[in-house]
Amino acid sequence: MAPVARDSKKTAGSSSLDAVSLAIIEQLQEDGRRPYAAIGKAVGLSEAAVRQRVQKLQEQGVMQIVAVTDPLTVGFMRQAMLGVTVDGDVEPVADALAEIDEVDYVVIAAGSFDLLVEIVCHDDDHLLELINKRIRTLPGVRSTESFVYLKLRKQTYTWGTR
Repeated sequence: MAPVARDSKKTAGSSSLDAVSLAIIEQLQEDGRRPYAAIGKAVGLSEAAVRQRVQKLQEQGVMQIVAVTDPLTVGFMRQAMLGVTVDGDVEPVADALAEIDEVDYVVIAAGSFDLLVEIVCHDDDHLLELINKRIRTLPGVRSTESFVYLKLRKQTYTWGTR
């Protein structure tokens, strides 16, 4: 399991995160199942203090601890990044996309696309149905461009404390 940053407003550079909290996050990024006692030994706190800090970090939305899977091994054979151009206010479209189960990543962007959307599907037919019938038909979506993943070379979640 790996902790995943949830709120871009709470980052490693944020004044609300001290060196000990960052060290705890780093420990959990190495192994999300690391015992609190081992983390405490590494960062100089008691097991109870680490447990309280982790709970507070989760409650504040700074991180969550989740199981990260390889989509291929759990039956999702097609991943793609979708560039979306929007007419009008981008936020309602971003919110609608975020509600779609197959969407695991939505970013409001500057540049050629208003939104970048990562999608995970069972196969190409599923991808086509999702883009053609459910995404392109959303109010405000002007156009989409698909970037189909051929092979995932690197995926990391250890950027949270560097």
